[in-house]
Formats: sequence, structure tokens, C-alpha cells
Amino acid sequence: MKSQRGLSLIGLMLIGALIFLVAILGMKCLPAYMEYFAVSRNLKDLVASREASSVREIQSGFDKRAQIDDITSVQGRDLEIDKDGNSLSIAVSYERRVPLFNHVSLLFTFDASAER
Repeated sequence: MKSQRGLSLIGLMLIGALIFLVAILGMKCLPAYMEYFAVSRNLKDLVASREASSVREIQSGFDKRAQIDDITSVQGRDLEIDKDGNSLSIAVSYERRVPLFNHVSLLFTFDASAER
């Protein structure tokens, strides 16, 4: 007799469970990264626009953009703003906790910055 080839039912179930876990993990982590990219884009837009001249105007501008993009982890008061003459630097560091199940969660640390 020839030896059989293929996947057993248990092997198929293990591979299916692994794919399911990776998909669930990806769906839970994706919003955190999407928010980070929105924060980074908003910082670059603020630096590129010349309309904000004071620190308070920059913070207010970020808050308005954050409300539109549904950014909840960072607020305008969290920004580190350095102005020196014509140069402007805006940076923010924040953490985002993503609960997986029961007492297990993932902690992401993000750093975004933009300068002119």
C-alpha cells in the first residue's frame, strides 16, 4: 500500500484555530495602529500649515483634527511643542492598552513627531 498524504482532521482544526487567533489579534490591534497613523498625519499637517502661531492655537487645531479623525488617546495638551523663530517641532509619546481577554492585554508605546 502507498502511504497516505494530507492533513488529518486534528491538524486541520489546529491550523484553523491558529488562523482564527491571528485574525482576532489583528482585528484588535489594527485600530491602535490606525489611530497612530492619524496622529502622525495630523502632526505633519499642523507643522505644514502656517496658520497656527501660538502654542494654544496649535493645541486647539490638533483637538479639532482629533475630533474629526476620532483620536481618543492623545489631546492637544499632551503635545510637546518647541518653537524657535521659524522652526517648529511637535512631538507626542503615548501608550495604548488593548485588552485581549480576561486579564491579558497588549501595551503599545507610540512616538510621533513632525518638524518644520
